[in-house]
Formats: sequence, C-alpha cells, structure tokens
Amino acid sequence: QNVSQVRDLGMSLIASTLVPPQTLVGPVRESIRRSYPSLAIFGVRTMKEIVSDSLARTTFYAWLVGSFALRTSLVTAGDWLEFIDDGGSRRPALWMSDGWATVQAERWEAPGYWTRDADGWSVQTLCGPRPVTSDVPVVHVSWYEADAFARWAGCRLPTEAEWEVVAAGRDDEALGVTSWALHPQASSGWCGEVWQWTASPYTAYPGFRPAAGAVGEYNGKFMVNQQVLRGGACITPPGHTRPTYRNFFYPASRWAFSGLRLAADA
Repeated sequence: QNVSQVRDLGMSLIASTLVPPQTLVGPVRESIRRSYPSLAIFGVRTMKEIVSDSLARTTFYAWLVGSFALRTSLVTAGDWLEFIDDGGSRRPALWMSDGWATVQAERWEAPGYWTRDADGWSVQTLCGPRPVTSDVPVVHVSWYEADAFARWAGCRLPTEAEWEVVAAGRDDEALGVTSWALHPQASSGWCGEVWQWTASPYTAYPGFRPAAGAVGEYNGKFMVNQQVLRGGACITPPGHTRPTYRNFFYPASRWAFSGLRLAADA
C-alpha cells in the first residue's frame, strides 16, 4: 500500500512505502508466537514523516529508518501470568537498573492492584475485586515492567512515532471512546482500553516553546524523566484518544490505566 493511500487522520507521510503485513521473523518468545503468530509489519524502509496536530496546532518532523512490527493486539493479563510464572520479576537481566531497584524496594511481583490467594489471582477494580481474566489487556503496569516484559518476550516497546504511524493509518471505531467502562475489556481495537507505554521519552517536539502564563508550565516543566504513552484508556474522554495525543508519566508510575503493545524490528 502506497503512503498516499493511507487514511488521513492528521498525518501525512512522504517518500516511502508501507511494508505489507507478514509473519514476523525473529527471536520472539515461543509462547507469544503461539498466541499471536502474526505481528503485522507496519514499518517503512525509510521515511520522513510530518505530523500535524490540528488541536495543538503543532507540526513536528521525525525519521523512521528500517521496517518494524507492532503486535496487532495489546498484551493481556494471560500473557503477564506467563511472565510471572517464568520468574520475570525475579530476573535482574530483564530489567533496567533503576527498574530492578524499584522492584526490590517496592517488592513488586505482579501488576498494581493484583493480589493472590488460594483461589488464584484477583484484581481490585473501580467496580470492586474480580478474578484476573486472561483475555483482557493487562493494566496498571509501570514503564519499567512493560520494558522488562517486552525484553522477556523477545520484543521491545514501540517508539511513539512507530505507534502513531500505525494509529493514523487505521480506520477503526476504537480510535474514539464511545462508551466509558470502569475496567479494560477484551478488544482488538487500537485505542481506548489502556494507555500504551512507548520507548520514547517525553521531550519537546522541534520548535516547541512553552506558552506564556500557567498553561506553559503544564508541559514545559514536566519534560524530563518521563515516558510517553499513547492510545487512551477505558476511562479516557474521547478527545484525548486522538492518534496524536501524548500522555506522560514517570517510569515507576503504575496507578494509571497503563498497559503495552509489543514491537520488534523486522
């Protein structure tokens, strides 16, 4: 599919061609491969992208070099149970140094609000406690945990540019939240279940200048030591689920409705 045919949702792509979907070839963990045998290849050979956000009235430029793959579904609670059973939270080689220190200090063994008893794992939701359901997206995980899981799975987190290229090319109702839920649901949609951690730090786009007054303090002073999330969650207002919207949290934060989608070089 030529770039000129990509649906226009605020992004124009120039001088490249999208790679057709195909089965990912690479060291992806066998359990992930069995559950999701095809990670669609959405990458580009070489591409200059221009992204225009009509609401924020900004334009930025980024370069993507080489093709990449994004998993077409979110990482689920069932996937995370495999990570736990394989000792993922006890293996320092999977973790960033600061992440491993946080795991040790906070004694993390599972996503936020999960508890285990004789009947198995349960999660505290806004509707009260309920059993962990394998097919729903995992939620309340930090960037440290998302990064470690991706490494365990033989993948990585997507950059925000990779994420946006795919989101802007999709024509699916999940790009806007039509009804709020109090907990993520099993879904094949791209947006609207959990905020998705990316590998990108929250820094200014080229040419950004903080606005005068209080609004300038909201973004400019927070552009340090935080990671970008994309996609919106089940409790997010529709205007905040647009493909260009950048959320941001510190890498140890797990109180938000945050999850992940896997990426890989292809």
